[in-house]
Amino acid sequence: MIAQAWQQTDWILLGTVVVLLSLSGFLALAETALVRMTRSKAAALADDKRRGSQAVLRLSASPDEFLNPLLLLILVCQLVSATLVGVLAEHQFGAAGLVVATVTEVVFIFVVFEAIPKNFAVIHADSSALFAAPIVEMILSFWPIKVIAGILLNLAKWVLKPFGVNDDSHKVTESEIIAMASIAEKDKSIQEHERDFIHSVLEMGDTLVKEVMVPRVDMTCVDSSDTVQEVLDFAMTAEKSRFPVTGEDIDDIIGVVNLRWMLQQIRKGNGDKTIAEIGLKEPQFVPETRKVASLIEEFNQARHHLFIVVDEYGGTAGIITLEDVLEELVGDLESELAEPQPISERRALTEGDERPVHPTLGWPRTVSGRMNIDDANDEFEVDLPTDGSWDTVAGLVLTTVGGVPGVGATLEVGQYLITVSKVDRHRVEEVTIDLLARDS
Repeated sequence: MIAQAWQQTDWILLGTVVVLLSLSGFLALAETALVRMTRSKAAALADDKRRGSQAVLRLSASPDEFLNPLLLLILVCQLVSATLVGVLAEHQFGAAGLVVATVTEVVFIFVVFEAIPKNFAVIHADSSALFAAPIVEMILSFWPIKVIAGILLNLAKWVLKPFGVNDDSHKVTESEIIAMASIAEKDKSIQEHERDFIHSVLEMGDTLVKEVMVPRVDMTCVDSSDTVQEVLDFAMTAEKSRFPVTGEDIDDIIGVVNLRWMLQQIRKGNGDKTIAEIGLKEPQFVPETRKVASLIEEFNQARHHLFIVVDEYGGTAGIITLEDVLEELVGDLESELAEPQPISERRALTEGDERPVHPTLGWPRTVSGRMNIDDANDEFEVDLPTDGSWDTVAGLVLTTVGGVPGVGATLEVGQYLITVSKVDRHRVEEVTIDLLARDS
């Protein structure tokens, strides 16, 4: 059917449709951009003093307060414009107007005023949110919209209440921060060592003192009956700068001495006196179940760099130093007194050996039995199990074997072959880890 001549009312209806669809497109863009905006990203934009960032920050704090009004306004704009398009199409094309209106609404209106704005907001999320937020705030400030928004918000919460929906859904979790750091490193926004530092800081919150302490059997102590000169000479050979002082036995720690204190006593002429005669700094005790993160402030307040770790029975379980805590954050720290150690040579693969060479370390690799299992996994990029009662590589070996193995004993753990290479009495001092087969 030939289209009818356009009348004044048709032009008015067409203008109204254009306005409504334009508003619908803007609201669709605003909805997508603001819903995708996180509070942390909004705070970063505000710190950069971007125009419109304060509005973005306010809206991102309560997404549910703007989402329902936007959805309602989008629906109203689309329904009214669809109805007017139908009226115009019927007037111009008669019975065929229904087909024309349907095609126009599905193809043209959806693509131009729905898909394009939302895809633009996904690609240019920051600029879209900064542009839309002040206008959205202005729209929401009209009292009819505020009233309707309040009603819709309460209705939505009432409907969703049986499903356990709460107001914490928009909070950033620790796992999300770790994931964001990993993504930022892949995008070259931060360096690899910065990502590792962020991971270490967050993981420290769950790390217990017993996981990073120097265990009782590895403690280097001095006796209260030793002279200052004897302890200083011992310190030079032991390559340590501070020591717990024992009384009757290792469960009777009566103080702590360090190099600075000993040198001061030597200067005062007290080198031949026993350390107990001079007076010792009182030891500080912490339980082995204490969180490592909480110790940092205590190290500072107590002005101690060494704490005695006690078990549930009050016995000495080990020691923990400020250096141990820092190593959890930045990796191994070399002692100022320690001699530099040569880099261990890697064993070359024999000819015809089809086992893959590790991308950075090579195989096999020698690992200390005292090493924490998580640290071993991180440093050597292996995947030893951590879901047992053990904290160290030696603990894994002892638990798996069910006893104290001898030198040369082997055990299969997942895709790895672990060989015990050094044993000291009842302690597994050193193992080698090798691959059993090519990674699939």
